[in-house]
Amino acid sequence: MSLELQRNAFGRLVLTAEDGLVHDGVVPVRAFPIAAPVEGLSLLSAEGHELAWVDRLDELPAAPRALVEAALAEREFMPEIRGLLGVSTFSTPSTWTVQTDRGPTQFVLKGEEDIRRVGRTMLIVADGRGLQFVVRDLTALDRHSRRLLERFL
Repeated sequence: MSLELQRNAFGRLVLTAEDGLVHDGVVPVRAFPIAAPVEGLSLLSAEGHELAWVDRLDELPAAPRALVEAALAEREFMPEIRGLLGVSTFSTPSTWTVQTDRGPTQFVLKGEEDIRRVGRTMLIVADGRGLQFVVRDLTALDRHSRRLLERFL
């Protein structure tokens, strides 16, 4: 697939389609951002219409892939929880202190329903403000973190 993709002066993605039409404000969206992050990617117009489908992100040439990956990183901010340092209480709402891939932070877990399983070992945790955190592999967490987390599952 040949995509002519660039950023304009305002930092927005611009796609020039094979028919020569230029689309400003293109937004990349993964079909399965958690389960299959490199498979199935749609490039949407500013109005939400699909302009192009990419089967695999790694099949794109280096320059357009770098632009798409940067746009996805801006859009899909989801810190990864690497460890639970402490919880204020084992009932909800509860303030969690966690270590993430972006450093330590605290957030409020409003209810157990804000922890969702994705597969056997992955979790998505939504804080009280709507920010989502991911636990990619429960089994990779240290024993203390797993014990704290089990109280909420």
